[in-house]
Amino acid sequence: MNSRIPAMLAALAITIAAPAHAAKTAGEVVDDSTINASIKAGLLMDKRTEAHRINVETYKGIVQLSGFVNSQAERDAATQVAAAVSSVKEVRNSIAIGPSGSVGQKFDDSVTTGRVKAALIDSKDVKSHQINVETNGGVVQLSGFVTSDTMRASAARIAADIGGVKRVDNVLLLKPH
Repeated sequence: MNSRIPAMLAALAITIAAPAHAAKTAGEVVDDSTINASIKAGLLMDKRTEAHRINVETYKGIVQLSGFVNSQAERDAATQVAAAVSSVKEVRNSIAIGPSGSVGQKFDDSVTTGRVKAALIDSKDVKSHQINVETNGGVVQLSGFVTSDTMRASAARIAADIGGVKRVDNVLLLKPH
């Protein structure tokens, strides 16, 4: 058993150090996860925000806030919460203002979101795991960090082709280098 410990440590070191070509280091992944969790906790604690309506994505310390909120004041409060978290380099607030709808509208929006997500998964042109999809009143918002303008445009086109989509709010960001 003691002879396995050096081998496991070596494997761990290679796993952490090996991705020389990866977009993010293991440390950056941990930092971004910590930033996300801290912002979400801050949004939950802040009485001015409805945290469940706000998405948080972080890439190399750059934070994108997205989703739909009821007012400009709530949108501004979310920015303040995110900016106050240590290690945040920049906050890009892509939150749209749109009132919460009826139960029927929420159901229709959920169906639309599911159809858009399914179409993105089926597409060879996009990496659907990089894209958040939210729908409010038939308006589909695409957010997250993607690797190319082509992927960004393809995702918007795919979403726009789904029945029930009134408009696509494409706030996808390109991953910084």
